[in-house]
Amino acid sequence: MKNVVASKPNKTHLSRLWWYLLLILILSAFCYVTLDVWLLPYSIEHSKTGEMTAGYFLYAAIGLLFSTPTPFIAVLIISLFIEKISIRQMFRIIFRTENKLKTILITGGFCLLAFVYAILFGTPNGSPWYLFPVGFLIMIPFVGIAEETGWRGLLQPELDKRIPYPFSVLLTAAIWFVWHFPVFIDPTSHHYGDSIIGFGITIFIWAFALAAIYKSTKSVIACALYHTFIDAIGAVYDWNALFDGFPGSVSTNIYRVIWLTAALVLWIKAEKKEPRPYDGRLNNKG
Repeated sequence: MKNVVASKPNKTHLSRLWWYLLLILILSAFCYVTLDVWLLPYSIEHSKTGEMTAGYFLYAAIGLLFSTPTPFIAVLIISLFIEKISIRQMFRIIFRTENKLKTILITGGFCLLAFVYAILFGTPNGSPWYLFPVGFLIMIPFVGIAEETGWRGLLQPELDKRIPYPFSVLLTAAIWFVWHFPVFIDPTSHHYGDSIIGFGITIFIWAFALAAIYKSTKSVIACALYHTFIDAIGAVYDWNALFDGFPGSVSTNIYRVIWLTAALVLWIKAEKKEPRPYDGRLNNKG
């Protein structure tokens, strides 16, 4: 499969980026209205009684199939109806890994960084450890691929063509953060009551880490696996206290700086090896 390299965006590139942003807006608005306005009472009732009602089933189904996967759905619509490529072709690009050993080492290194952070500063939630690998496997399609297909598979590379890399990462982080915002106003969400500032700092660090992984490996699945690994930590640790705390202890903030520094160093090394911007579009053909 050939990589298409372009020095500056053309009309197709522009329409691709704007189609993605428009679809994210429409799909997110649909999920907000249905989940946080229309069906929220059923979720609140379920959190109090544990009773499975038709309303809560619909709430859970829409959340699973449409809320988290909105980035994937947006890319799917663009691929099928605008760029006219098959689902098989789309998944070939998502799972493409040019240098497997390099990808494993880089992705594994960032996963290890997250795991050590959890061990040093996390509070176990009492769940058995086997839930960590089980949660990881379950969340790969529903969290990792569902989100990273859009954020790092399309949005980040498209922005890289238009603005300098640090600013494209910051803009991606800002859009990613706003997309998450409804979970802070949903009283049944596990983010409800968390520090929005703390979560924003976390999104900022992870945006640079994920962008560096993608820039170095050109692998969407690598980003999906790292994203999933971080979320799976919440199966055995108090995830919110670990990642959303603000202002946090001196030790945790020093570790966050180390995390960010590792991402920036990786980006600089990748930038030296990549003098021309990489076109990471999910419609590469060849």
